[in-house]
Amino acid sequence: MAFTIWMLVIGALLVLMAMSGSILKRLPLSTSMLYLGAGFWIGPGGVGLLPLNPGRHAVFIERAAEIAVLISLFASGLKLKIGLRNEYWRLSVRLAFGSMLVTTGLLALAAMWKFDLPLGAAVLLGAMLAPTDPVLASDVQLQQPGDRDRVRFCLTSEAALNDGAAFPFVMLGLGLMGLHSLGDYGARWLAVDLIWASFGGLAVGALIGSLVGRLILYLRIRHQEALGLDEFLTLGVIALSYGSALLLHAYGFLAVFAAGYALQRVMVSSGNTNRQAPANAAAEPATHPVKASAHMASEVLGFNEQLERIGEVAIMLLVGALLSFVDWSWQKVGFVVLLFVVVRPLSVGIGLMKIRTALTTRQRALIAWFGIRGIGSIYYLYYALKHPIATPVAKTLFDLTLIAVAVSVVLHGISVTPLMRRYSRTREARS
Repeated sequence: MAFTIWMLVIGALLVLMAMSGSILKRLPLSTSMLYLGAGFWIGPGGVGLLPLNPGRHAVFIERAAEIAVLISLFASGLKLKIGLRNEYWRLSVRLAFGSMLVTTGLLALAAMWKFDLPLGAAVLLGAMLAPTDPVLASDVQLQQPGDRDRVRFCLTSEAALNDGAAFPFVMLGLGLMGLHSLGDYGARWLAVDLIWASFGGLAVGALIGSLVGRLILYLRIRHQEALGLDEFLTLGVIALSYGSALLLHAYGFLAVFAAGYALQRVMVSSGNTNRQAPANAAAEPATHPVKASAHMASEVLGFNEQLERIGEVAIMLLVGALLSFVDWSWQKVGFVVLLFVVVRPLSVGIGLMKIRTALTTRQRALIAWFGIRGIGSIYYLYYALKHPIATPVAKTLFDLTLIAVAVSVVLHGISVTPLMRRYSRTREARS
């Protein structure tokens, strides 16, 4: 009977997914809000169809969040079709590293003040809540291959970069709690956790994405081989880059993002439409000398976006079910509100301070507001909870992280449609 009910629930959710794309664009709602509510309803706080336990099922929750983030990071890399020399990347780096560092510090200070957390736990909490989310932020990210909007580019690239850039500070927090070796005067943390793991992850991912992309295009154009099954190409590049980075003790999140970006750069450089195709060129787009790269880009990104949607459903159902284990209080909700209303705008302002850019005041405000928290924070929470953290501290970390994700889903879900619609109208009026 339980299997039958699950089939009905899953079927209803999948049909809802198919119908919601156009309907919700007209309403101040997001799909994440619907999935979150459905997750609470089927979870322990509702009908109990999903008997999820935050402790007993910790490994499953961590892996599910990890996979969802990986898929979304790869998609983010595929969407960023601007070269690294473009000035837009200066904005992204300032947001992903500078603003994230400010956010971590401010949240740590606030957590020590409001919840009397020790320094290590406070830094850990700040690092978990600092990164913005690439999974739930799809409504404010780049939408089309030719999209060059600064706001969407900044939010897409920031979310992709800082999900990996937060890892060193998670390790720093664990180290300050005595749960990870920082070395003498933090030398090991600086050399291994910060420098090597970050740059190593980016290098490994970029190398794998570039090599695989060139190999596939070479086989298709020159030999009409390796055709179709771009779905396996997507999954293969994600798994190869992530596994290689972990094997080298580098950050896999950064590697997967870099792999996606490098793969699309190969496709962009190989798809120069100014080239003249040979007279005897194959008519099939997948093997055409000019069209092959665009065809592969479309297929890979399309499949990855579908995976991203499925991952969003699965993780939001889990998060919704976990909300029944949260001890809500005005103090905790106030801390989360402080994150979105004070800390995020302040960190964005500091991160973009004195930078020469054409960002308008409205664009800066949108970037500051849409600092969406989500699946990355859930992953970092469960990564940290694998360590022997004292129960009262672990409970505080759990509650604040789940509350932050839930509040972000609701606040940003309600505001994304009207704010982005108004922003689009303003852009069209000026162009």
